[in-house]
Amino acid sequence: MTTLSHLDAAGRPRMVDVGDKPVTARRAVAEGAIVMSEAAVAAVRQESGPKGTVLVTAELAGTMAAKHTGELIPLCHPLPLEQVTVQATLDETLPGVRVRAEARITGKTGVEMEALTAVSVALLTVYDMLKAVDRSMKIEQIVLREKSGGTSGTWIRGD
Repeated sequence: MTTLSHLDAAGRPRMVDVGDKPVTARRAVAEGAIVMSEAAVAAVRQESGPKGTVLVTAELAGTMAAKHTGELIPLCHPLPLEQVTVQATLDETLPGVRVRAEARITGKTGVEMEALTAVSVALLTVYDMLKAVDRSMKIEQIVLREKSGGTSGTWIRGD
């Protein structure tokens, strides 16, 4: 059985020591979606949401969230991110909004949690901005799409 890296010998949670790990270029991409009513889609399309421009605000919120991941998730390292890109797009086929985030760093630990946090908070922001129009929105499909760098190398989601 594989030893869990975030547990000490007594089984207590701990932050992983990355001091001896090599510095490598690391990248992670995550995606997610929020399904909503046609009225909410119309508000996004027409930029007439009750709280303002939904997509741009969600992108900014996701970027800000990625930078704070180490403060939000107890065992994550605080990272000096080199780049975070968040794209929120209207997808009429859902119907709803899709969010894609990419995080990059040259460092000793990966940025998967930063990409996932960016997507999650961007989608929560969409919900917050449109809840007056549609309280039944559903956040779904938050996944890591790919990651690269570090000793485990490149991983790409198969679906």
